[in-house]
Amino acid sequence: MYYLGIDLGGMSIKAGLCDENGNILLQDSCPTVRDQDGDRILEDMAALCKRVLEQAGVKAEEVEYAGVASPGTADSERGVIVYASTLPFLHYPLAEKLSALTGIRKVYIENDANAAAKGEATFGAAKGYGDSLFITLGTGVGGGIIVDGKILTGCNFAGAELGHMVIVHGGKPCTCGRRGCLECYASATALIEQTREKMEANPDSVMWELCGGEIDKVDGRTAFDAMRKGDAAAKEVVDTYIGYLACGVTNFINIFQPEVLSIGGGISNEGENLLAPLREIVEKEQYSRNSEKKTLIKIAKLGNRAGIVGAASLGK
Repeated sequence: MYYLGIDLGGMSIKAGLCDENGNILLQDSCPTVRDQDGDRILEDMAALCKRVLEQAGVKAEEVEYAGVASPGTADSERGVIVYASTLPFLHYPLAEKLSALTGIRKVYIENDANAAAKGEATFGAAKGYGDSLFITLGTGVGGGIIVDGKILTGCNFAGAELGHMVIVHGGKPCTCGRRGCLECYASATALIEQTREKMEANPDSVMWELCGGEIDKVDGRTAFDAMRKGDAAAKEVVDTYIGYLACGVTNFINIFQPEVLSIGGGISNEGENLLAPLREIVEKEQYSRNSEKKTLIKIAKLGNRAGIVGAASLGK
């Protein structure tokens, strides 16, 4: 059985041919041409799919289905991208058009974070569990919720925007129009901002050394790396950041009580340096702290394969 997973991003489109176990057999990519209309992006996507199948020696009719992980709001029932802020799609029937151009009979489409959540539930950290929640810590904070093995999308397919839960009333302005969203405090972008602010207040911090004295070179690892070298200012950054993240994670657990909550994105590469203090806070603050069964907090397994593998799992 073959499945084609397509990760539609703002900078590139990635496509991978997967087997029934979520293994990527062959993959390729092309740039996303954002300054033209949706039809041009669709044409490039279709050409990429055909190229992957040709390289693999697989015919379109041998592909069980294709799945597309897209930014924005995706109507998974009709196969339509309702809206994507970074791409020129508005009520765009991508599934129908991609099927016509590639000859692949069935095409599914889903929000990228939802697709990643489905991938983790099918092949990754939440495999074997019916209810799970996934968050990704990157430029923003994305999320997906799986209930009884199915993606929770809400009445309008815009559900599970977990990064836009307010954790600081009247706090920092968010791109969504609200103030104090989790994304403003627990994304990789937020961590970088918090690191730079602490560096400016602490000119002797090891963090300066790690970025070569250039504050523009700060990344999501800087504070963690400096903390491991014993830098007190860096530890304050990490502790504050994990405190914000724990607030959001505790809220999610209190609302959904998933069997597994997995964390992806670049910051998740810190592993237990992130999870151990996070679990300690959540254990104390979660409403279910006295329950025998509690949510397992884990690092997501799919990593940079989440887009392709998640898209390839959409029909399962």
